[in-house]
Amino acid sequence: MNVVFMGTPEFARCPLEYLHRKTRHRIMAVVTGPDKKSGRGRKLVPTPVKTAAADLELPVFTPESLKDDKFLARIRRVDADIYVVVAFRILPPALYTIPPEGAINLHASLLPRYRGAAPINWALINGEKETGLTTFFLKKKVDTGNIIYQEKIGIDPDDTADDLAGRMAERAGPVIARTLDMIAEGYVTQISQDDRLATPAPKISPFDCLIDWGFPTENIVNFVRGMSSSPGAFTFYRGRQLKILRARRTGISPSADYRPGQVIGDKKRLLVATADGAAEIAEVLPEGKKKMTGSQFVQGYRPADGEQLGQPLRESNKENEKRNSD
Repeated sequence: MNVVFMGTPEFARCPLEYLHRKTRHRIMAVVTGPDKKSGRGRKLVPTPVKTAAADLELPVFTPESLKDDKFLARIRRVDADIYVVVAFRILPPALYTIPPEGAINLHASLLPRYRGAAPINWALINGEKETGLTTFFLKKKVDTGNIIYQEKIGIDPDDTADDLAGRMAERAGPVIARTLDMIAEGYVTQISQDDRLATPAPKISPFDCLIDWGFPTENIVNFVRGMSSSPGAFTFYRGRQLKILRARRTGISPSADYRPGQVIGDKKRLLVATADGAAEIAEVLPEGKKKMTGSQFVQGYRPADGEQLGQPLRESNKENEKRNSD
């Protein structure tokens, strides 16, 4: 079939390349977001999908608005049978009803579970052992269309969002290709979603990423996994932000003298007290520095036994003043 592919981030790059290089379906055009300013120089940077499309020598549309009349007129002139949407914006009905076969979306969960912008993150935060990929026909209400095909994907105990997204992106191309084959050959049995089984996966902002050390170790480790590496779970250390990129369960039960968030003295590992034990912090990104292992952090910063994590600058200064006066 003739396809218009729509996507923006790195996650969508793999299926675009797979569809173009390894299937019988023809990519007629690619729709992605406009270039955005990035970095200290504020240079315009194309989306990963636009870069991939350029490498594949595919026509690219980068509309500011998907409702723009000029864009809609141009996309209608593309001889597409179907639109394929992967990690893109919400399409208006005026756009997704253009192709004769409609538009399909690839979603990174086993719908109706984890409807929303961050299904991979929330699956990890909630400690799921399994997730998957779902293709479905678009309809007006987001992530509610009839299911075409699903494939389950296991979640490893130490997976971060980056790890899991990478594996799922590699499977996305074959899943979309199978879906397109099913539609082209006319053997799709659409499955309505049961809204009673739906769970949310809302977009995560940096403001949602502060670690609460008062939770059990398992919850904290899963929170870190789900946020890593972007936007990244964080705490405060000596008044400055410290991103926690990887954390581990330890089985350690520190004495009652330790409050949640306090460093447990260890010369080789960064151990932090939680509500029911301790978490080992395996990888960190100190504010203004490069990422390092927890061991490197201990050797370089030498946190004191009982030193408190989670305090912003003002509270940290008060704690230091109290410690010095004592």
